[in-house]
Amino acid sequence: MGSGHSHAVNVGQSERPLWVALGLTTVFLIAEVIGGLLTNSLALLSDAAHMFTDTAALGISLAAIRIGKRPADKLRTFGYYRFEILAAAFNAILLFLVAIYILYEGYQRLRHPPEIQSGMMLGIAVLGLAINLISMRMLSGGQEHSLNVKGAYLEVWSDMLGSIGVIIGAIVIRYTGWGWVDSAIAVAIGLWVLPRTWTLLKASMNVLLEGVPEGVKLADVQAAILSVQGVASIHDLHVWAITSGKPSLTVHVVGSENPASWPALLDRIRDVLEEKFDIHHSTVQIEDTPCEQAREGHTYGAEVAVAGHAH
Repeated sequence: MGSGHSHAVNVGQSERPLWVALGLTTVFLIAEVIGGLLTNSLALLSDAAHMFTDTAALGISLAAIRIGKRPADKLRTFGYYRFEILAAAFNAILLFLVAIYILYEGYQRLRHPPEIQSGMMLGIAVLGLAINLISMRMLSGGQEHSLNVKGAYLEVWSDMLGSIGVIIGAIVIRYTGWGWVDSAIAVAIGLWVLPRTWTLLKASMNVLLEGVPEGVKLADVQAAILSVQGVASIHDLHVWAITSGKPSLTVHVVGSENPASWPALLDRIRDVLEEKFDIHHSTVQIEDTPCEQAREGHTYGAEVAVAGHAH
């Protein structure tokens, strides 16, 4: 016996903030590359590299939302929602590679600091900071609910900090003439970005590997189901997420009551999962004796003889 809930995933994320942020970052990316070459500033070029990943992230985010709206079909019964996670993982890998390159180039320039045009460098960095702040504001509403949008938001956020670093560096170079500060700031930006990129990649891989969603503890789910009146034991429990914020669950439950009361038992289990864990997509199989899956050592609750039926 299974519980039937809607399989639909809400992908009603607003595309307008992403389009605005994409337009701003694309225009400034071109200006920053030109400015970095004219001023000979690695810090500006590293900021431009991050801006490039911002542009790619925003473009992929928009594509992910569009593709994610496609309905399920006979080949992809869950639809295309997982594309969002693939986009987030791609963005993380791209940003990781860029950060490694900036670290390498920064090390090379620390050995032979070039002459920096600090005035133009400062002006471009200030403009970049303004654009990053606008983009962050536009994306802030959706980044808590989507790894895809969160990936784009984190890249814009890191680029905003990079712009602040470039501004500080330009001021220091202007009044001290220390050209090595430009490379030092570029290296600092790379070191700051790497661990945050790893966090995003790890979260994306957890979804792709169908790990337990962040914020959900399997032991708590087990305890909650076992606390429901009429549950003798459970086995073959799985909790995963199709995409950001959309956990799913399957479980086999051995009922301690008459089979005639199983529909009510199913409703009680469903209510607990929704209220305590916000799990609205669940498949619960109720049995009178444990099935073959229980032999794998995943039984929780009172010990029940395995005399079960095969699937």
